[in-house]
Amino acid sequence: MSDKSESYFAERGAKAEIEEGSVFAPKFGEDGLIPVVTTDAATGDLLMHAYMNAEALALTIETGEAVYWSRSRGGLWKKGETSGQVQSVVEMRTDCDQDAIWLKVNVAGNGATCHVGYKACFYRSIPVGTGKKPAPLDFEESEKVYDPKDVYGK
Repeated sequence: MSDKSESYFAERGAKAEIEEGSVFAPKFGEDGLIPVVTTDAATGDLLMHAYMNAEALALTIETGEAVYWSRSRGGLWKKGETSGQVQSVVEMRTDCDQDAIWLKVNVAGNGATCHVGYKACFYRSIPVGTGKKPAPLDFEESEKVYDPKDVYGK
């Protein structure tokens, strides 16, 4: 862990302290990552799922803006650095055993979160109980907020 993260995180103690205590002692996976779900602070809509390493989590706590670990790029990823869709953290929570993070955010710029152009990354639903194979996808967001080519090129 970096010096920065050590100042924000306690050592993991007994189960009772982790589940009922008042110190933050996150449990990162074997890959050094912790899963994060991000919701819109105003609407409660689920925007995205990502991961943080210790440095990204510490930077998010320190700056109040969401920083993730990009598994595809193998590096830190400050959400909105390219797109302007910066996520200002309104509230951060951890679950009972401190191995997952929930961010409630306000999104700057055009308010979108998904790199595909939709407001949220969860823009499709999977109907259940239909027996259809392969399972179909239904679009729940009918229009993109922006054209990704205008923001990211290609």
